[in-house]
Amino acid sequence: MKLSYSWLKTYLQCELTPAQVAEAMTSIGIEVDSVSEEEEIPGGLAGVVVAHVLDCVPHPDSDHLHITHVNDGSPEPVQVVCGAPNVAAGQKVLFARIGTVLPGDFKIKKSKIRGVESFGMICAEDELGIGTSHEGIMVLPEDAVPGTPAKEFLHLKTEAVIEYEITANRVDAASHIGVARDLYAWLRHNGLPCRFEMPDISAFREGPGAAIPVEVQDPAAAPRYFGITLRGVQVGPSPEWLQKRLLSIGLRPINSVVDISNFVLFELGQPLHTFDAAKIRGGKVIVRRAAEGERMVTLDEVERSLKAQDIVIADAEGPMCIAGVFGGQDSGVTEATTDVFIEGAYFDPGSIRKTSKTHGLQTDASFRFERGADPQMAEFAAKRAALLIQEIAGGHVEGSVQAFCPEPVAKAVIDLDYGRIQRLIGKEIGVPAIEEILQALCYDFLEKRPDGAKVAAPSYMVDVTRECDVVEEILRIYGYNNIELPSNMRMSVSPTPSPDPEAVRNYISNFLAANGFNETMNNSLTKSDYYKGLETFPESRCVRIVNPLSSDLNVMRQTLLLNGLEVVAYNLNRQIPAIKVFEYGSVYSRLEEGDGTTLASYEEHPCFSLVMSGPAEKSWRSEARKGSYFQLKGYLELLMKRYGVDLYTLESQPAPADIFAEGQVWYLPGSRKQLAVMGTVQPALARRFDVKQPVFAAEIDWNVLLEVVRRVKVKFTELPKFPGVRRDLAVLLDEQVAYADLRRSAVRASKKLLRNVNLFDVYRGEKIPAGKKQYALGFFFQDPEKTLTDAEIEKTVSRILAAFQNEFGATLR
Repeated sequence: MKLSYSWLKTYLQCELTPAQVAEAMTSIGIEVDSVSEEEEIPGGLAGVVVAHVLDCVPHPDSDHLHITHVNDGSPEPVQVVCGAPNVAAGQKVLFARIGTVLPGDFKIKKSKIRGVESFGMICAEDELGIGTSHEGIMVLPEDAVPGTPAKEFLHLKTEAVIEYEITANRVDAASHIGVARDLYAWLRHNGLPCRFEMPDISAFREGPGAAIPVEVQDPAAAPRYFGITLRGVQVGPSPEWLQKRLLSIGLRPINSVVDISNFVLFELGQPLHTFDAAKIRGGKVIVRRAAEGERMVTLDEVERSLKAQDIVIADAEGPMCIAGVFGGQDSGVTEATTDVFIEGAYFDPGSIRKTSKTHGLQTDASFRFERGADPQMAEFAAKRAALLIQEIAGGHVEGSVQAFCPEPVAKAVIDLDYGRIQRLIGKEIGVPAIEEILQALCYDFLEKRPDGAKVAAPSYMVDVTRECDVVEEILRIYGYNNIELPSNMRMSVSPTPSPDPEAVRNYISNFLAANGFNETMNNSLTKSDYYKGLETFPESRCVRIVNPLSSDLNVMRQTLLLNGLEVVAYNLNRQIPAIKVFEYGSVYSRLEEGDGTTLASYEEHPCFSLVMSGPAEKSWRSEARKGSYFQLKGYLELLMKRYGVDLYTLESQPAPADIFAEGQVWYLPGSRKQLAVMGTVQPALARRFDVKQPVFAAEIDWNVLLEVVRRVKVKFTELPKFPGVRRDLAVLLDEQVAYADLRRSAVRASKKLLRNVNLFDVYRGEKIPAGKKQYALGFFFQDPEKTLTDAEIEKTVSRILAAFQNEFGATLR
């Protein structure tokens, strides 16, 4: 948001510089991003100076060009070829030297025009951006001094512009008056000279005749609505002062009436809408809800299908605009308009927000209405606009102001306890300071007591409803930096849980980052279409958003895996084929007995996800290696091993086929609590995200992992003193026998000596019967107390082989 310093000072007379204003704004809760000096004319006409035309002769090869010599304040005259018909010797002119950049990004260069060199340009008004005339060069008074910069001669002003941001509850600061009002309270509290003045509308008068009537069919949608009819208006370009005001905050002038409504919006913070009165069919303005599917064409020339929740300003034949959001194409003010209807209203914030999000229309008007505009400002702003239109475009008010306001504006009444307020502040600032700040902020004192008061909050403060809200307003103006720290501070120390979830999370994040993964952070809101056709995460278990921002963000995610596919697609579209990412975040699912709209009806828990896709980067030492299921499984095994979990000792089953083409789900023994799931994502599911290359993904349940970590007891032992021994076995097995089953069987057969089992070869092919496979397994044995003998090793290997034969029908090769 932009604030013009000179515009601000028309309402707030003070001695603060732009930098001091910015500092004060930040201290009262209006965060300033930057303060910049903007020239009245872009570039400030740097390089343009006053010059004296010393001589002027016709160009020998042209019937309209002249060769001149000018004195621009330099030691030597400058030769310039000029095509203006009015150039003559003895004139004082504005001269652009070589290197000057004129408005329109036109750079002056040394040139040769029909064989004659030219070292600059004598300028016309339009070339300098100070007028529209191009009939000839701009001739200056005779007392103009050569060499004087054009900026100084023309008295061009530099405009200080403050760019700032507001929080969602501070829509009252989205205008020059709003900021001026807060600064006035701050200046007054700090004893600095200042004066705050609202624009004067005392000259407004109702006129004879009949105004265009207004009918509000839904008072809840528009609790306050005001209409003013003007006749005999001459629409044209806005005066220079108005155009400069709008340009200073980045708005493009359109015509006098539209510019005035924009000016009032950024002056008072009240959105207005102006209609061409001749285009109001039936001679009546109707405020109502739209019919479901009703259609209208908006200002951006888009035909929109309206919803029953939308508020529209209509005439006898249909909608003219979407109330508080966007105007209609056929009812706006143009150069041909002579009669104007001004609308000033307060619309229901919830309705405006729903309409804005449904149609994807974010405008300056909807920004203010959906956050809660000041309901008392609507009539004031409409009258202010009417006076400005009469001043600039002529015309007269016809009839009375059409006012619909059945109920007075209800202000929040708050009971204050001064003692409690000062305890919350943390300092005895005194009752006079509290009352002075509140009065400056336009609070009404309904009752005063020695120890407190009853106040009515101003209507522009939409979020002030409780005593603590008032404390915040007092502190903003008093200054947080003015609250000294006490000499003694008390705090409670809570014991760190064991294990510390944050420490575990950091370790996992660091482990994955060290192995080439990048952390991602995705929105917990996602689209329900992702879950259509999934059995593991059915759409019926989605936690739905009551008022979604858009149809793409209408449910809470049930899994992090689909977010991972979004990340893969995003990177592939930007030519990044090698992807290794992880995410920590919560997932949500509706409980069977709940409706998903209350805390008790859905379940939430955090998860870790790992996603890999594409080949690793190629280097001079090695070819690019494709990512694989087993590569991701290796990372998962290492991570689990850190916390004493051996995946092969866990219960497992195949991963759900709607999500994974192949994979495993691991459970804690005996509890059936799912610890992790991992596999190759189904190609059909990946294609729904426009991903055609293989994707490998895993998801770890954070709560179950913490339960595992709590069980781990770290023991420190010395390194083994005695050597280990490796033995290999090649066994013929049925195709359905899994390596994990063999590993568990070997561990049972030799708990004391077996330290590790390794599958180092799988063979299917010649001399292997159909339905069979050959596994080559390596076994590592070690006794911490002695060196193993051959007899002991052979006995242990025989016991393992016997277990394989009995349990799996294995045959030694």
